[in-house]
Amino acid sequence: MKLIRFGDSGRETPGLQLPEGTRVDVSAFGEDYTETFFATDGLSRLAGWAADNAPRMPRVSDTTRLCAPVARPGKIVCVGLNYRDHAEETGAKIPSEPILFFKSTSAICGPNDDLIIPKNSRKTDWEVELAVVIGKKASYVEESQAMDYVAGYMLHNDYSERAFQLERGGQWDKGKGCDTFAPLGPYLVTKDEIADVHNLRLWLTVNGKGYQNGNTSNLIFNIPYLVSYISQFMSLLPGDVISTGTPAGVGLGFNPPIYLKPGDVVQLGIDGLGSSRQKVKAFQMNG
Repeated sequence: MKLIRFGDSGRETPGLQLPEGTRVDVSAFGEDYTETFFATDGLSRLAGWAADNAPRMPRVSDTTRLCAPVARPGKIVCVGLNYRDHAEETGAKIPSEPILFFKSTSAICGPNDDLIIPKNSRKTDWEVELAVVIGKKASYVEESQAMDYVAGYMLHNDYSERAFQLERGGQWDKGKGCDTFAPLGPYLVTKDEIADVHNLRLWLTVNGKGYQNGNTSNLIFNIPYLVSYISQFMSLLPGDVISTGTPAGVGLGFNPPIYLKPGDVVQLGIDGLGSSRQKVKAFQMNG
């Protein structure tokens, strides 16, 4: 299945994107895609309900705004420097263990919402990433069983303000959690629809020019390892998101670096997970 959420901010409605591309409203199912939904076998229950109610599910216009496919997750755990070519382009040492940081859930927005450059930002950058959604509570999970805890996958642009991240005390979270810095979607794709999650192309363009072109086959730490590893340090709850890192081609990696400015258009995608588009706008006090 491909799970979507749509509508105005604060009035999000759950839906599905059907195999032929039609979007449908499943609000009659009675649940949003929350922690409780995933924890109570919501994916299986939704699949059964949708099969029984297919003719009665209202269609959703292609022009309707898409929201993040998961209702406010408990946390977004991100993995830094998880592609060798990205570590090399930034001059960083190849990590011997996953580098973890958190992205604020207040950064979450829809896949095609505007990117707002933060107040006092000088170095806003892009990062196309594969995001993993947790399906059930994971604590001290063995790597051999880790995929049993995965609900599915999403496209994520891990926007980063490099001055905040690297020059303001050395805490990466500062440069990662700004409003609009976590566009997710267009949909959550359940893991059964992805034949090999470790062989997916990732790409990103700015104003039509290609900057990132990678493949998840080049992850330093693969998904089962990451789920198991992170679960040794914290419980991963249903609906939580793990963002698995970005390949080479970020703005920071160029000489001189390239950063986003108002009017730029960022487009990105991953095989099987769709694409998204963000127009860059300057921060204004009235939002």
